[in-house]
Amino acid sequence: MKLILIFILSFCSLQALANGKILATPGVSQIEGSAGGGLVPWAQLAGYASEDEIAISGFCSFVNVDDFALQSCGVQGNFYDRVELSFAEQTFDVDPLSLELQQKIYGAKVRLYGDLIYSKWPQVSFGVQHKVLETETVPFALGAKEKSGTDVYVAASKLHLGAVAGYNWLWNISLRRTSANQIGLLGFGGDADRTAHKESWHVEASTAVLVNKSIAIGIEYRAKPDNLGLGEQDWKDIFIAWFPNKHISLTAAYVDLGSIAGFENQKGLYFSLMGYY
Repeated sequence: MKLILIFILSFCSLQALANGKILATPGVSQIEGSAGGGLVPWAQLAGYASEDEIAISGFCSFVNVDDFALQSCGVQGNFYDRVELSFAEQTFDVDPLSLELQQKIYGAKVRLYGDLIYSKWPQVSFGVQHKVLETETVPFALGAKEKSGTDVYVAASKLHLGAVAGYNWLWNISLRRTSANQIGLLGFGGDADRTAHKESWHVEASTAVLVNKSIAIGIEYRAKPDNLGLGEQDWKDIFIAWFPNKHISLTAAYVDLGSIAGFENQKGLYFSLMGYY
């Protein structure tokens, strides 16, 4: 992860190669590596590539709540504003048990229709995230059935120019099919009920207002399954993202992750740094 962070910081001094989109419109990176908000993948593809460009971006995100800490770093490639490929590595520190869980996520996203701004209807994309948990002992002890799984999702996003008191307004709705417990950090599937070991569909949503050309303020919501019967709850955040230029973005958020493995009221802060090339 340190090497990835150095890779990101090196972007800050580089001239942007891909420059075909309006500032801030690609969003940032969500914690599983796909372009979007911090918690939810959006229909946009990573970086500023237009249909005749390739963009590369890198990120590191940090979440600190009462009893847990998550670090997620990764890279993304946008190929001609049609296909996004991503990789993320996560480290999840469980403070009460003094242990660490690790997961790798391989992602792909394809733009199926539209443009975030210029098409009449929202931009629509289809995405896949294949997750491999490298430390499965604790998840299996809690009742997880698998150490790997594949999420699929469909996302629709639209940016309305001047829609809210003259400010630009963005919204996104995603529908995800998953069997992941705590996004995969506690394994996949379980015995909470007779269908819990199977994948199920869950809604995710984001909305934001760009208060000027470089600052966005918004909220996110992510529904999640409770396959282990531990009271897993939906995730929420309130965020502010700053895009000083097309080379870098910074995001801060207040997150509410609910109950994690029986530990209630997991609330805290989220920070993310992203570089674009």
